[in-house]
Amino acid sequence: MASIARDQNGCRRILFVAPDGKRPTIRLGKVSQRTAEGIRYRVEQLLEALQFNRPLDAELAAWVKDLKRPLLQKLARVGLVVDPEAGSESAVTLGEHLANYFAKRADVKQSTLTHWNQTKRLLLAYFGAERSLTSITAGDAKDWERWLRTPKAREHRYGEAKADEGLAVNTARKRVSNAKQFFQDAVSRDLLRRNPFAGLKGSVGSNRERDYFLTREDAAKITEACPDHEWRLIFALSRYGGLRCPSEHLALRWGDIDWKRETMLVRSPKTEHHEGKGSRIVPIFPELRAALDEAWERAEPKAEHVITRYRDANQNLRTTFEKIIHRAGLKPWPKLFHNLRASRATELANEFPAHVAAAWLGHSTIIANKHYWQVTDADIARAIKPVEATAEEASDKAAQKAAHKAAQQVHAGGSKESHAKPHAHKKAPVLLGSALSRETVQNWGMGDEGLEPPTFCL
Repeated sequence: MASIARDQNGCRRILFVAPDGKRPTIRLGKVSQRTAEGIRYRVEQLLEALQFNRPLDAELAAWVKDLKRPLLQKLARVGLVVDPEAGSESAVTLGEHLANYFAKRADVKQSTLTHWNQTKRLLLAYFGAERSLTSITAGDAKDWERWLRTPKAREHRYGEAKADEGLAVNTARKRVSNAKQFFQDAVSRDLLRRNPFAGLKGSVGSNRERDYFLTREDAAKITEACPDHEWRLIFALSRYGGLRCPSEHLALRWGDIDWKRETMLVRSPKTEHHEGKGSRIVPIFPELRAALDEAWERAEPKAEHVITRYRDANQNLRTTFEKIIHRAGLKPWPKLFHNLRASRATELANEFPAHVAAAWLGHSTIIANKHYWQVTDADIARAIKPVEATAEEASDKAAQKAAHKAAQQVHAGGSKESHAKPHAHKKAPVLLGSALSRETVQNWGMGDEGLEPPTFCL
């Protein structure tokens, strides 16, 4: 909390306790009590954001941005805000910080740098390379997030996207997550007091509207449309092996193929940083064997890698694959290679225990359920189709029904005979009376009054 004090000369000042325990003072000069209370309210908001390491909301960030320099300098001196003109560190531009950050991240893979560069391009396109880091507020970050969903933010990379569409929801969230990481590095280097992207959602969810199951009939058409044996193998490894394309395809070596046991060792660059997740054993499924045999027969002597033509991890397989799909008379679907893997994951989950199917594809059952497993038209057809019994089952069922019926019915001896009367139908010679206490059988005869009880006074 902050308080207002008034000096004898009429000047007002704001007192507060900083997160580090110090008690700084902000001298306002001769201002009205109403003005002082307004500034005190903003000081308390800044203190709360600083204490809980939260980004400034849009209203508070706009207030700070519009402050006159005298008050801005006073707030900066007590550590509540950052003065963009206070020193050389605060004058670091967005372009300089991103260049320095990328230069220091030699520990990541080239594929990661490729994805980061896409976020870098979007940040520079919106804010500009000369924009000061400290001038980017939480409101600016939110505006950038909204801009990602506009056509200006996207490069025409995906065949299923339209020209008037922005980035997909998960793509935009991934860009936000990267931006949050870049700016958090600036906070750790004391270039910023708080991360303006901290309050934005960067977690990637599951967009099941883009699911697509490739049937085996359509897969056969694509196989026939493939131009050569390598493309047939790339497609088979994706659709029937469930491998991640292209990273796991390019990592596959002929030494990883165990022809005798009919298995292959699949190395996963994507998950190798997790303990025990760098590789997995996958069966050579019958649907995969023909393409693998053909590639082995055509392989060069002493060839190391199974896929030899597309060794560059940044090779654009999507464009060629879309042409193959069109040649097969089909229409490209969303997330081309991901849905090939998802189609295989769905099939395996229907045929094997869930933990087995997930292990073969190199993910957990939780991830498989969230991103891969699908409900297909074949599932619905199987659910509504009546179960047909085999001839043996039908014969057994008929025999059981006949035996059950014979056991329940007693037939007459001839056409003029009636059904035999059970013993219980014989007429009892004496109607039994009431049983006395502790008697188990009624043994009294019926009295002279008959069935009706005696009456009086009629």
